[in-house]
Amino acid sequence: MAEVSPIQPCLWFDSQAREAMEYYVTVFPNSRIRSIEPYPDESLDEHFEGMTDKVLNGQFTLNGVDFACLDGGPLFMFDEAISFVVSCADQAEIDHYWAALSHVPESEQCGWCKDRFGISWQVIPANMGELTKRPEQIQVMMRQKKVVIAELENA
Repeated sequence: MAEVSPIQPCLWFDSQAREAMEYYVTVFPNSRIRSIEPYPDESLDEHFEGMTDKVLNGQFTLNGVDFACLDGGPLFMFDEAISFVVSCADQAEIDHYWAALSHVPESEQCGWCKDRFGISWQVIPANMGELTKRPEQIQVMMRQKKVVIAELENA
């Protein structure tokens, strides 16, 4: 098993952990899958029925941040109470991550989006605090789905 960071998010997928890891490492630079431990053969134990080729423990790194994941079935689902912030240097970077991560248009607001696996992301400029100091800027941000830096600067 790969070495674990002192604090590490663990993502519980129904059955898409491998697909999610493979996708995320293509989206973020400095990323890799560190290890995938599959469930034991289902013939060994009835508790593993239907879990052949599923991920018991996956370890991956996204842009230097370590994550763990597993396929645990549909018992728990992702919701907006947890999100991951992607701090972007410029509009091009925001556009890149938004195109890769936003797959649920009705979940989009103020730089928040939800990906095809149900995970929520905040795709925002690194200087968001500077861009939302004035009430006019906050009003503009509240109307945005994807953050458009120029609109905040011009508010």
